[in-house]
Amino acid sequence: MNGLLCKSCGTMYPMNDPRWRCDCGGLLTVCFRARFDREKIVRRKPTMWRYREALPIDDDDHVVSFEEGMTPMIPVDLGAGSLLLKLEQLFPTGSYKDRGAAVLISKAKEMGIARVVEDSSGNAGCAIAAYAAKAGIECEILVPESTSPGKLAQILLYGAALRRIPGSRENTANAALAAAETTYYASHSWNPFFFQGTKTFAYEVWEQLGFRAPDALLLPTGNGTLLIGSWIGFRELKENGLVDIMPRHIAVQAENCAPLLAMFRNGLDSVPVIATRETIAEGVAIANPVRGKEIVDIVRETGGEVLAVSDAEVEKALILLGGKGLYVEPTSALPVAAFLKYPGVRFGDVVAPLTGHGLKADEKMLEIASKGRKKRRREGRTTA
Repeated sequence: MNGLLCKSCGTMYPMNDPRWRCDCGGLLTVCFRARFDREKIVRRKPTMWRYREALPIDDDDHVVSFEEGMTPMIPVDLGAGSLLLKLEQLFPTGSYKDRGAAVLISKAKEMGIARVVEDSSGNAGCAIAAYAAKAGIECEILVPESTSPGKLAQILLYGAALRRIPGSRENTANAALAAAETTYYASHSWNPFFFQGTKTFAYEVWEQLGFRAPDALLLPTGNGTLLIGSWIGFRELKENGLVDIMPRHIAVQAENCAPLLAMFRNGLDSVPVIATRETIAEGVAIANPVRGKEIVDIVRETGGEVLAVSDAEVEKALILLGGKGLYVEPTSALPVAAFLKYPGVRFGDVVAPLTGHGLKADEKMLEIASKGRKKRRREGRTTA
């Protein structure tokens, strides 16, 4: 049966009911029978919409798209081994969040929604603002005051109303929840249609590996947008008999903000209150992820684990990637840093996304690049 199912009380709502949570306050999930026709898929344009029968949009006229998707996946030798990197930074707004925004905003258009609100550390806000602009839907984006200027410029240029919220990332989320009492919440963590877009990451990995699943996925994880979407995608492929295994889903957090690590290591079923510090990986600086239990359940179910890396290890990974011609923002380097730090993850085919472009965080990247250059000069590897 198609619809929106509450994960707390079991209430089922119609698929096109313009709601983002249950009346009981519980999280919703999309119940939808995804279908795959490989002959049709391979004949279609190389976009995420080639998996049309697996996406819950009723009418093609409502699809909002920049023909996004099918990002390249390349093997990169990192010295400690080869990692398959999926270049998600090449999406129209510079991050994988376009996957979720494309489906969510398409569904909003189908439901006749005229205005949306979203909160974000930057990338999700950029994506929702861009797709709302294309759809002709009014949009307000709430961000922490510390958000990178490059992301703020994007949001403003897409024509969205921008509100900067003082204090923590959680303050921004609370302000958005208040705004969502009267406006449709196009949230990348609460709204279940966002995950119906990010699940296409799994479909593309499956196709690019010759229609098979990898052994493991290393995924930067704050709100778990990509991890949950990936799990949904591979679960649907498995239900359709198209893969034999479920990849290990390995969540990578920043040491300075790692509530899921504490939850996983201590066998907890709810997100604990933890002390946090500022991290250069702003995209995963989420102290209280709303779907924390869902994320850790997926990690446990798939035989994965939760890992954490330091800012210094992230910087090292960024410099290594830059030396191979890959320019990504700090959050993107979390999986690479984990691959270098933890030998136990280097088993079989391991895939990691580069989730956001380096141009999103120019000020931070300039500082990191300068550090790397000074280090190379000390080691005698440059002459200038």
